[in-house]
Amino acid sequence: MSTISRRQFVQRSALAGLATQAFTPAPGQASEDRISLAFIGPGGMGTNHIRTLCKRRDVTFSWVCDADSSRAEAGAKLVRELTGQTPRVATDMRRVLDDRTVQAVLMATPDHWHAPGAILAAGAGKHVYVEKPCSHNLREGRLMIEAAARHKVCMQVGTQSRSTAHVIQVIEKLRSGIIGDILAAKAWNSQLRTSHGRQPDSDPPPELDYDLWLGPVPQVPFKKTYHPAHWRWFHHFGAGDFGNDGVHDIDIARWGLGVEQHPSRIIGQGSKLFFDDDQQWPDTLYCAFEYDLPGGKTRQLIYEQRDWSPYVQEGHENGCAWYGTQGMIIGGKSRGWKIFGPRNKLLEEIKPPSGPDLAAHHANFLDAIRTGARLNADITINHLSTALCHLGNIAARTRSALVFDPATEQISGNPDASRLLQRSYRNHWAAPV
Repeated sequence: MSTISRRQFVQRSALAGLATQAFTPAPGQASEDRISLAFIGPGGMGTNHIRTLCKRRDVTFSWVCDADSSRAEAGAKLVRELTGQTPRVATDMRRVLDDRTVQAVLMATPDHWHAPGAILAAGAGKHVYVEKPCSHNLREGRLMIEAAARHKVCMQVGTQSRSTAHVIQVIEKLRSGIIGDILAAKAWNSQLRTSHGRQPDSDPPPELDYDLWLGPVPQVPFKKTYHPAHWRWFHHFGAGDFGNDGVHDIDIARWGLGVEQHPSRIIGQGSKLFFDDDQQWPDTLYCAFEYDLPGGKTRQLIYEQRDWSPYVQEGHENGCAWYGTQGMIIGGKSRGWKIFGPRNKLLEEIKPPSGPDLAAHHANFLDAIRTGARLNADITINHLSTALCHLGNIAARTRSALVFDPATEQISGNPDASRLLQRSYRNHWAAPV
């Protein structure tokens, strides 16, 4: 495929959208029982998606795409083994998005490609399932919301706890008033990770098109720690472990707290206390978010992270707690929840049969495409949770207390922090506009 500019790509996609409305349905207008789906980014989590979705019989697997040709081929081989289907293989996602028969894409790329890829896919009329965190920076999340609305496509984010029965059950318990008025919530990520060491700049492996992998990110030399697995620990490519594991739990905590807006004040402290290696994001992080609600009410949300912890917190490596005027709930998405009344009296325990339900999250996405069903973790919902990761990281990086306007999504009186609400892009066909 010849290289085209972003302007040419957007123009071509717009024309394709006009010419193909019959087979690129808006929500609730799937043209056939089988949905034509493309995988973009069949890496670790991407492979989990392939294995889970290949159990379905209502999906046609059209493409597998990755800037690493060996990963793309491996993903296509797995689809063939599990379904007998033979998807096409690409390294450049523009080939996938140019295919008018593709109705939806599942994007499990590194974080720095989430927003650029999802925005392009929406512009090409494709429904999008994009992995968490939905964005690399806060501004990108807003651009994703606008793109999904403008092109009338479904955009689901991969926080699958939103579709998991026992998580929904604990949220219903909170809404019932079982622990009274919920004033504060906490999420934590307390686990033992490994050092990434120190790697010199080097040539990328021959199977990786590094320029495609970088996308609109400013050019930086390749390091072996970037690919295939550890890109998320670097400022250019990820949001650290807050955006990786932490976003799942702070999303659940925010959901249970019942705040459907951005916070007004943010404080954060984060440092590398343990690892002496190349990673740039903190291994230890504490953040607090304060919400101003109607009627003069205030709510607090707290996040804790220790990536060097040989123990678990409250019995859960990744967990949540809600503190109400008549009790508390403590637990986690993988092992369940305990509900306590006054003086720590155990009232009830929710024991799940398994962890987060990825298959149910896929089903919700496909149902939304076919019938217009409500997305459980649409881009608007997830933007509010992913923004907490970005704002907490900004507070820690600038060592500041932030005053944030939830309506304008701007930080007051702190130019250094404000600059981190977005990023600079190189001149590239995928740079968001």
